Amino acid sequence: MTSRFSVGHGYALYEGPSLDSAFHRHAAFQITVAIGGEAAMVDAAGVRHHATALVVPPMVRHRMAATTELRVFFVEPQCAFADRLRERSSGGISAAPELRRLGENDVRLAGVRSSGELDPRLLAAMDALADEPVSMPDLAAQVGLSPQRLRALARGQLGMPLARWRVWTRLRRAVEALRAGRSPAEAAAVSGFADQAHLTRWTREMIGLTPAVVLPMLRPSPAERDVDRDRTGGG
Repeated sequence: MTSRFSVGHGYALYEGPSLDSAFHRHAAFQITVAIGGEAAMVDAAGVRHHATALVVPPMVRHRMAATTELRVFFVEPQCAFADRLRERSSGGISAAPELRRLGENDVRLAGVRSSGELDPRLLAAMDALADEPVSMPDLAAQVGLSPQRLRALARGQLGMPLARWRVWTRLRRAVEALRAGRSPAEAAAVSGFADQAHLTRWTREMIGLTPAVVLPMLRPSPAERDVDRDRTGGG
């Protein structure tokens, strides 16, 4: 199976061979669906979880275990699909056999709609952080809250600080820059990281892989591009 990585509004998707990863915690819900067989991952206590589909809430420390080919969704907490995942969340890794047939269209349609559960002021703060650098006092003022209240709202409804969300949005921009052909150093610069090493540390912390491992998933090989051109009739 050829690896594929796509980024949409409110989500990202990886399809391809399963990979062993380092322990990590991300700022999105992760849905891992096995394409044949079972998906497997290990939690912070060393317990191994396996099922046709697994869900990991944001900030839950885990690592992927190599098993079979997978379809992995990263669903961002501000979109409507995340509401569905919050309703079923147990606070840790859980089996989700009802999601075993989940496809990209299912997530895409709900990804463009905002959460109906999160406080609108929190949603506005998340949008602002995704658009440009802003200090916490200025951000709180923009949405009509004190910095303390905004921090509490984020921890209570997202289960993570907004600083974590800010890093996630920068990683998203870095991925888009890498897909567009930028080097890792250039991607780090345009997405707000201090340097390439800083980007590498946060990529490993949030998805358990380095940019060097992720890069081949983002850019098809020349042979794959030739196949795509043949399919579309391009010259």
